[in-house]
Amino acid sequence: MSFAVIQTGGKQYKVSTSEILKIERLKDEEGKTIEFKNVLFLNDNKTTEIGNPNIEGAKVEATILKNTKNKTILVFKKRRRKNSRKKYGHRQPISLIRITKIFSKNGKLISEAQPQKKLTKEIVKGDKVRKDQMLEAKKIKTEEKQKIKKTLKKIEAKEKKVTENIEKKAVKKKSLTIKKK
Repeated sequence: MSFAVIQTGGKQYKVSTSEILKIERLKDEEGKTIEFKNVLFLNDNKTTEIGNPNIEGAKVEATILKNTKNKTILVFKKRRRKNSRKKYGHRQPISLIRITKIFSKNGKLISEAQPQKKLTKEIVKGDKVRKDQMLEAKKIKTEEKQKIKKTLKKIEAKEKKVTENIEKKAVKKKSLTIKKK
């Protein structure tokens, strides 16, 4: 599996094709293709290239899926014994991107993403959950439910046997006891 390490927004990201990332907000519009030329590291199945600091000629292409804001971060400041408190929130602007192609330093295509399948609810909470992954999760849930039902049936069968045994013992005890007059 080939991957690259790119630098954008003052941060470094390890990326592979068809991966969805949250990065610092980009000025481009949604749906536009962008190129990252600050490639620090490239790894193909056979070769590895390390930049000094960047690999000349290497690039990573991506498409912008959405420009939005991240989750709210609450900031609370307090000065003790001064009756001074301040609470406010911050939402960092981010861009959701999907990596489509990775090129080596001589312009050779290392890896390319498959055509994008339609995402359910665009992207679930901004994470890398795709439709096929959600379907797999649903299959797992149904299998777990079936396992739980089987174990419940086994438990009920055991409880039935125990209650029958208790009833038999109670009947035996009653027949043995004789009231004297």
